[in-house]
Amino acid sequence: MLKVCPDKLSLGVYIMAVEINGQIYYRTLEACKKTGISRATLLRWLKAGIIGKLHRDTRGWRLFTEENLEEIRAKANKVEIEEESLTMSGKSRHLGQKG
Repeated sequence: MLKVCPDKLSLGVYIMAVEINGQIYYRTLEACKKTGISRATLLRWLKAGIIGKLHRDTRGWRLFTEENLEEIRAKANKVEIEEESLTMSGKSRHLGQKG
């Protein structure tokens, strides 16, 4: 059974979740709005295999569960620190080091 479940976000924007057999699913645009990432980023992460098991409806449209949204949020909130180095007078020096 298919059921549409509206969910209001800030600024009066509605998310139209879909309930199928008791499970709530979000379409691509709704998943982006709920996680705060762009559609391009989401599609890039899907292509890279960052998101786990993905569902599709009879039209082939992607459907995201709350678990998928948590995976997306975890990736979106991950901070990676790169150590950069500078070259000064032919000497390599790491940022934050004196000398």
